Amino acid sequence: MNETKQEQQWIEFSIEVDQDMADLVGNALIGILPAGLVSERVFEEVFPHELDQVSGPIRIFGFYLEEEDPIYRDKILQALNGLKLKVDLPDPSFSLLENKNWTAAWQERYQPIPVGDRLIVVPSWLENPDPERIPIYIDPGMAFGSGTHETTRLSLAMLEVCLTNQIQTELIDVGCGSGILSIAAAKLGVERILGVDTDPEAIRVSKENAKVNHVEKAGTFHRGSVPEILSKKFSLPRAGLVVANIIAPILEELFDEGLGEIVASEGHLVLSGILENQLPAILDHLERNGFEVEKFLRQGEWVAVVAEKIIA
Repeated sequence: MNETKQEQQWIEFSIEVDQDMADLVGNALIGILPAGLVSERVFEEVFPHELDQVSGPIRIFGFYLEEEDPIYRDKILQALNGLKLKVDLPDPSFSLLENKNWTAAWQERYQPIPVGDRLIVVPSWLENPDPERIPIYIDPGMAFGSGTHETTRLSLAMLEVCLTNQIQTELIDVGCGSGILSIAAAKLGVERILGVDTDPEAIRVSKENAKVNHVEKAGTFHRGSVPEILSKKFSLPRAGLVVANIIAPILEELFDEGLGEIVASEGHLVLSGILENQLPAILDHLERNGFEVEKFLRQGEWVAVVAEKIIA
């Protein structure tokens, strides 16, 4: 007698909090759910490391199997009840999800994104719809830098401008994330690329994405940051083009660690992840490190900057 295999049921946990509480709640819940947590600004996607840089409520949610509901519900409630002793929090919701192809439903959210004049970011499961543009194939679920966020699009557009005006043979990508900027640089003609990130998962993802895009010979990816580059631990101690798509407070820390020193004389530095009200502080760091701003790009509340190093 054949038995019909019962489809697995899933529970969605969700809680909506003010943006200034998102980090606290996220840290309390991290590691509980087997598939991790998702943090997004309500009605508009935002990446977890930017939660303290935006306004508006944040929805934190995740999924687990219905058969494991007592285990995970209890752990989530314990973590939140611990926080409620210190701060006011709303009650979370637990919803049974309808059976559907969640992979397909998730993938439907992502479509190819044209960037600048020549590039297009294409989800890894799709074909390039515009043969006139250079495709960058990225899995949006793998790491920060999928092309959906303004800071990534600004970085790509600015990178294209720099490499159209002057071809560079070497590039350093600080905080490489998914490797999207390194991959774009390779496809725009850069021959030698170093990508660094402090997150080991970002390094793994960058290497994988480089292979998918057939540019693995051009780029090497290592765990580390500016101090490791300056110590000559990696293949490139400096380059004629350096990119860093990182939130402004971290960019300021990187300048203090020597970000300006890894840019070759008369080379260029592309910075993104900067909110409009954070721009003056970044411009001050650029000036003090011997850079002259050449161009700004803006999208929404975000700004990207390209500056030339005029002092060796």
